[in-house]
Amino acid sequence: MSENENQPKRKPNRPEWEARKTHPELAAEVEKALRTIVDPEIGMDIITLGLVRNLQIYDDSANLVMILTTPFCPYGPAILEAARRKVEETLQKPTTIELGDEIWDKDMMEEGAAEALGLW
Repeated sequence: MSENENQPKRKPNRPEWEARKTHPELAAEVEKALRTIVDPEIGMDIITLGLVRNLQIYDDSANLVMILTTPFCPYGPAILEAARRKVEETLQKPTTIELGDEIWDKDMMEEGAAEALGLW
């Protein structure tokens, strides 16, 4: 048995978006659209990285909660604004963005993504 086979399978730290319960079809459209926003330093999209922590869709607006891979990410403001604009464009609703207070770690990535980057 290899060393990796002895380790328990990692479960990603990926919260369920509120919009997946209230507006599942729209949430799926937003998720697909946000996969086009790539962190230029890492080369992976913000969904795969687990940077989108919540999406709320209301009758006349939307709110996106995101985190960054590091508080000092030089591309942070551009990534946040690109994501906000992408949600607004997809939903055709004014969208606000909040910077969450969670500290990013590799367990927030989609299953297999950390391995693909050589982080595990």
